[in-house]
Amino acid sequence: MNEGILIGIDAGTSVIKSVAFTTTGEQIAAAAIPNRYVTFPDGGAEQDMARTWADAAATLKQLGEKIPNLADRLIAISVTGQGDGMWLIDKAGEPVAPAWLWLDARAAGITEDFVAGPHYLAHYQRTGTGVNACQMSMQLAWMTRHRPDILARAATGFHCKDWLYFKLTGERRTDPSEANFTFGQYATRTYQPDVLDALGAPDAKRLLPEIVEGTQVAGGLTPEAAALTGLKPGTPITLGYVDVLCTGLGGGLYDPKGETGCTIVGSTGMHMKIAPTAAHVKLNQELSGYTMCFPVPGMYAQIQSNMASTLNIDWLLDVGLDVLASQGVEKSRADLLHGLDARLMAAEPARAIFHPYISQAGERGPVMEPAARAMFSGLELGMGYADLMRAVFEGLCFASRDCYSAMGEIPREVRVTGGAARSAALRIMLASSLKANVRSVQRDEAGAAGAAMIAAVQQKLYPDMDACVAAWVNPLLGSITSPDENLSRRYDGAFDIYKQTRETMRPIWRAMVANRAS
Repeated sequence: MNEGILIGIDAGTSVIKSVAFTTTGEQIAAAAIPNRYVTFPDGGAEQDMARTWADAAATLKQLGEKIPNLADRLIAISVTGQGDGMWLIDKAGEPVAPAWLWLDARAAGITEDFVAGPHYLAHYQRTGTGVNACQMSMQLAWMTRHRPDILARAATGFHCKDWLYFKLTGERRTDPSEANFTFGQYATRTYQPDVLDALGAPDAKRLLPEIVEGTQVAGGLTPEAAALTGLKPGTPITLGYVDVLCTGLGGGLYDPKGETGCTIVGSTGMHMKIAPTAAHVKLNQELSGYTMCFPVPGMYAQIQSNMASTLNIDWLLDVGLDVLASQGVEKSRADLLHGLDARLMAAEPARAIFHPYISQAGERGPVMEPAARAMFSGLELGMGYADLMRAVFEGLCFASRDCYSAMGEIPREVRVTGGAARSAALRIMLASSLKANVRSVQRDEAGAAGAAMIAAVQQKLYPDMDACVAAWVNPLLGSITSPDENLSRRYDGAFDIYKQTRETMRPIWRAMVANRAS
């Protein structure tokens, strides 16, 4: 009962959680509190910073109630969280406004102008990352133009995990991943915030905090934070990388040869592959995607993200629930999911094609099209609910293929994590679409685990990340799902149609959005 413990804090969009692990990666306990944010008609999405910290501290306190002698056994805490957005504090460390989240679309117009302007190509080549309205650079430009009074009070610009790290340690720092893909030069892992000059917001450069490497540097828990959490002052605190990278790390992305990919089938779809060196980074013609520093010296993760993944499944489930409710039948999403795999596999493959652009923000990977909207093509009499849902699942697989293709060769093996990764139907569809082996990773809390792995290396529990992955990830890899050759041939033709339809629809989607706006 006295073995050492590592804690990973994962402050996501839906839930803030703290998860405790043994030094060999076994999950011991978890505490979670639903996250809360508000949205506004103008596209704003904001979160109360003080409440976010209070909730994170409360989850640590709850872990102490679940785990005997936690404070004495705790080796270190590492923190990760939702990416992008803008969390501003003043000189005294107090928020100057609610946090702007990655869901916030107020800077969409500024973003579109920047992408169409003369500075975008150079920015993309520096960062290896396309810009989105959710990035801090674009949001700072909006605030410079519309709320300079707020910026005047601000002293530091954080992301979510940076804010929590500050509240835990009192240190104003950020990690290499978010610092570089927004404001940096990925090849050197340093700031080069020329984008703020191009956006007319040069004064905002003063807000950028110091970049630290979490596998090498740790802060200490402040007495104030210790009192709130029930833990010991001075407990080592490491700053993890952004949540998508921590989830990739905990979900099996690490591969020194760059032959393995990792797909997160969550609310959004994240598709990642390793670039073993900066020379292996492949930028694409669409000038889209992310290039992020990986928590291994000289290594990078290339990422393409489709805006909505399981949100498409949730939408169609909710359509079914709404119909049932109108007839007085009360069911849940879980009820509709029961036995769904068998019904999907009995349906004809690629009978209809679905573009999974259900988000009102459109699409960002591998094409950036804010006007993109979800659509079925090929509906006909005789098709039922299972046919529609199969098309949705296949649409997510085509989106994954679209994203991996933009980053070069599709990896030989793709590890999948996230709620929908439990679906055997999804795994065979994904393997057949990608023509790659697929494995699920039996790790419930991959993001928190990835953060804790950074602390494990920083605390010298492992000599390097390679050794940590061998203990924490490899034993949890599921069996291989191989492509079905007949299905792959069917999907090849369907994928070509998927891309052709998207390009044909782009001007029509834009006209639809303009018509609604008028």
